[in-house]
Amino acid sequence: MTEEQKGLVDSNYFLEPGYIFLPEKPHSISAVMGSSVSVCLYDRRRNVGGMNLFQLPLVRERHLATPRYGNVAILALIRMMLKGGSRVKDLEAQILGGANKPETIAEDVGRENIGIARKVLKKERVRVTSEDVGGERGRKIVFNTGTNELAIIKVDRLRAGDWYPYENNR
Repeated sequence: MTEEQKGLVDSNYFLEPGYIFLPEKPHSISAVMGSSVSVCLYDRRRNVGGMNLFQLPLVRERHLATPRYGNVAILALIRMMLKGGSRVKDLEAQILGGANKPETIAEDVGRENIGIARKVLKKERVRVTSEDVGGERGRKIVFNTGTNELAIIKVDRLRAGDWYPYENNR
């Protein structure tokens, strides 16, 4: 892939909570999160990246395991990248999200989501190069899987129409 081709985005994709997206060609992945957390993984050698978005920190019962849980979503994304030809030593991660508004919910799920992301990535020996986590504001993010570039917009409230033209048209 040439330097000019590396940054070209094939298309846009809106990632819903509980999903993982690892495109074959460069994409712009967008997501909206409050207490949810996203891990963006990027392979520096292959210039490819993917992203997950999970709502809850962990599940212990195998039959309930889905990417809605951090321990499942992160391991699945790592394995998908390794299966595609990545090596752990070439991977880098960015952790995003995990907001909490104490007046809205007493339990700090965001903090737990951040903690599981850090724990799993450390255990799998994936280097974390960037974090934008915690606080009381939600986030809108856009991740370029071909360049590892990330845009973050912090907002006080998340609205359904914030991602036009993605509404009803992924």
